[in-house]
Amino acid sequence: GAVFLQLMPVCLRLMPCRCLYTCKYTHSHSNKRILEHTACNSVVISIKLITCFSLSFKCFRRNQSLHGPSPVTTFGPKACMLQNPHAVMHIQDPASQRLTWNKPPKSVLVVKKIQDASLLQPFKELCVFLTEQKNMIVYVESKVLADTAIAGDESFGAVIQKFCTFREDLDDISNRVDFIICLGGDGTLLYASSLFQESVPPVMAFHLGSLGFLTPFKFDTYQSQVTQIIEGNTAIILRSRLRVRVVKKGIIMTNGDSEGSRKSMQYQVLNEVVVDRGPSSYLSNVDLFLDGHLITTVQGDGVIVSTPTGSTAYAVAAGASMIHPNVPAIMITPICPHSLSFRPIVVPAGVELKIMLSRDARNTAWVSFDGRKRQEICHGDSITITTSCFPVPSICFRDPVNDWFESLSQCLHWNVRKKQNYLSSEEEEF
Repeated sequence: GAVFLQLMPVCLRLMPCRCLYTCKYTHSHSNKRILEHTACNSVVISIKLITCFSLSFKCFRRNQSLHGPSPVTTFGPKACMLQNPHAVMHIQDPASQRLTWNKPPKSVLVVKKIQDASLLQPFKELCVFLTEQKNMIVYVESKVLADTAIAGDESFGAVIQKFCTFREDLDDISNRVDFIICLGGDGTLLYASSLFQESVPPVMAFHLGSLGFLTPFKFDTYQSQVTQIIEGNTAIILRSRLRVRVVKKGIIMTNGDSEGSRKSMQYQVLNEVVVDRGPSSYLSNVDLFLDGHLITTVQGDGVIVSTPTGSTAYAVAAGASMIHPNVPAIMITPICPHSLSFRPIVVPAGVELKIMLSRDARNTAWVSFDGRKRQEICHGDSITITTSCFPVPSICFRDPVNDWFESLSQCLHWNVRKKQNYLSSEEEEF
C-alpha cells in the first residue's frame, strides 16, 4: 500500500505480517521520526522529513490498496478484538488475535441445520443450558421452530416461550445478537454468515454435520466450551468475505437499498462466487477484468472466485491450491477450461474483479454465491467482486494454525500415504 508521510501525525499503511509494530516520533534538531519494530529491536528505520514537505505518488498511486480494506474490529453490538496495548498500528499479528467483550454478552443466535433429526437433542440441550443456566436471550429462526419434533415437545415448551424469533431477509438482527452458535456442518456456518451483510458477531461452530472443515468444536463438552466463550479471551480467526455486486443491464440489484432510480444489492460471500454455463451444452464464454483491465477470457464450464476459506471447498476440487485463511488474497480457478495452460491464480485481496459475458458468447451464464441465490447472467450484465471489510470472526478451538492443519488432516486426509519401509544396511548393498 501507499505510505503517506506528514508532519503530524505519522500515517502508515503496512502489509500484514507476523510482527507487531509501534510508531513513535521524537522532536529533535533533525526532525526525525522513528518507526520502531518492537519484535526485532535491531531494526530501526529513520525517516528524515523536511518542514511542510510531503511525498505524493499521484503518478503511480493506485486507487485502492493491494492488501484489501482493513477489517472491522467490532463484531456485533458487544464483541471486539482484544487490542495489544503496546501497538498503535491497526493491523495485528494474526496469531495474537483474541476475542474480548466490551460488555458481558447477553444474547446468542443458535443456527441449526433444518430437517436433521440427529440435531434435535443437541439443540434442545444447548437451548436449555443457555436460557436456564446462563440466562441468555436466545434467537432462533422461525422455520426452526416450525419443526413438529420441536414445537410438539411439551417438555420443551417453556424454553420455546423464551425464544426470540426472526425470519431470513425480513427481520434485521444484526445489532441484537452478541455471538452465534452453529449446530451442523460447514453449510450451517455459511448460512449464518449470509444473515449478516455487515458486521458479523463471533461464530462458534460445533461439528455436527458431514464434513466439518469449518467447525472445530465437538459437542461432547459444549458447556465448558460455551462458558469459556462467554468469559472471553479466546483465539479467533478472521475469515475474509467477498463483497459482490450484480449489475443487470444498467440496473444494480442490491439488498433492498435504492439509489435514485436504481436498486442496490450487495452479497457478502464467505466461500466463493461461481459463474458457470448452467443448463447449456455450450462452453461458458466470459471476460475477466482486474482493476478495469481485461486479463483473460474464460472458455470452459465456468470460473470460481474464492476467498482463502473457500480455497478448500469447490476450488480445491477444481484443482486449486489450499490457502490459509489468514493470507490476504483472492483465488481465481477455472472450471474445466478448454486450455491446457489455464492454471488457477492468486491475486491480491485489494483488487477489483469484474466478470461479464463475452460479446460472442453463445449462451448466458449462471452465478451463485456460496451455493445460494442462483441467478442468470445475460449480455450486458456484470458481476463485480472485491474483498469485504466485514470478515467472519470464527472462534478457534486451539489457534488458527493448528485448527487449519487439523481440518486438513481429519476432513480432507491431506498427504495421507502409507509410509515407505525402512531400508536395512544389507538391502542398501544391493
